[in-house]
Amino acid sequence: MLSYAVIFFIIALVAAALGYGGIASSAAGIAKILFFVFLAMAIVSFVLNSV
Repeated sequence: MLSYAVIFFIIALVAAALGYGGIASSAAGIAKILFFVFLAMAIVSFVLNSV
């Protein structure tokens, strides 16, 4: 999950460098959503494994 977030972040950086603002903002939004989903799943996993 985290690797997908990093991939979309890199796509957003490349698109922004090439001047594609719409694609860059949507890829950055997807990367942000995937990162927060990963973060939530990691926290739940840590809590469940510690119990």
